[in-house]
Amino acid sequence: MEFPVIPLINETKRNEAAERQNSLTKPTGSMGRLEELSIDIAGMTGRIAPELKKRSVFLMAADHGIVREGVSPYPAEVTPQMVMNFLNHGAAVNVLTRQSHSDVMIVDIGVNYDFPDMPGLISRKVAKGTGNMLDGPAMTRPQAEEALQVGIDVLNEAADRGLELAATGEMGIGNTTSAAAITAVLCGKAPAEVTGRGTGLDDAGLARKVAIIEKILDVRKPDAFDPMDILCKIGGFEIAGMAGVTIAAASRSIPLVMDGLISTAAAALADALVPGVRNYLIAGHRSPEAGHRFLLEKLGKYPLLQLDMRVGEGTGAALAFNLVDAANNILREMATFESAGISNR
Repeated sequence: MEFPVIPLINETKRNEAAERQNSLTKPTGSMGRLEELSIDIAGMTGRIAPELKKRSVFLMAADHGIVREGVSPYPAEVTPQMVMNFLNHGAAVNVLTRQSHSDVMIVDIGVNYDFPDMPGLISRKVAKGTGNMLDGPAMTRPQAEEALQVGIDVLNEAADRGLELAATGEMGIGNTTSAAAITAVLCGKAPAEVTGRGTGLDDAGLARKVAIIEKILDVRKPDAFDPMDILCKIGGFEIAGMAGVTIAAASRSIPLVMDGLISTAAAALADALVPGVRNYLIAGHRSPEAGHRFLLEKLGKYPLLQLDMRVGEGTGAALAFNLVDAANNILREMATFESAGISNR
């Protein structure tokens, strides 16, 4: 599979943004991470303090065969039910995207359900869920490539319509199992270190989930140095789709805000597939899922928020859109020492 080229960050615009930050009516560096964020965005977009009005959360939905092993307290039927909730504008991500004046693009990339034609649903189904990772690979290589291409295509279609800021979100019962397994391989950690409670497992359920991931890694043996092998053996269609969105966003110089564990696992795979992707990533928040901090450390990203959110869907990323706006607004609208007639000596 041939991937798009990732452009270099615009260092000239980064430097210009940094110079303007130092000219604003405040002590140097006093706006902290917001200053860094505005400088990063200037480098990503090649524009100083862009308004980034056209923004979307790309929410990929798919099912996982591993659910049959009892890794989630919720049944697989919840995946299509939640997709309907998104379409009816009743989920957390709908609330937070309304607040941040952004869209939700809902993509059925692998739900084990036949949806009718519905406004707002993008149907790009690769298959009706992945295989049970204990019995065989999650997907074939052609399926993995198709799912990556779906993500690339939906991002490019939106970019052609003027998209300026992107985020990834997901829905798929059982997908924290896949994401934890991916995290263990990419970060070189034991499953017990990176596996969390997902949608609310009790202690016994968590222990079972860890044991299942340990067995999956033992029998599948994904190659830590081959991201396609990892994706095929232990991935999910929605994870592949988000990785495709992430790669395409970087190729179009569009900043992409990561959400929680699953979104960040997809981004880490994207960066492993196409080096340079990480330069266009923003960490929206850090979830309490055990493996999330290891992925953020691997990517060299510090989260904007830490509110113990773990609902997924792109909620943390949608909330972080507001901080992206704040960072750019400060750089654009704040007076300089010169314009305000204030001495900075």
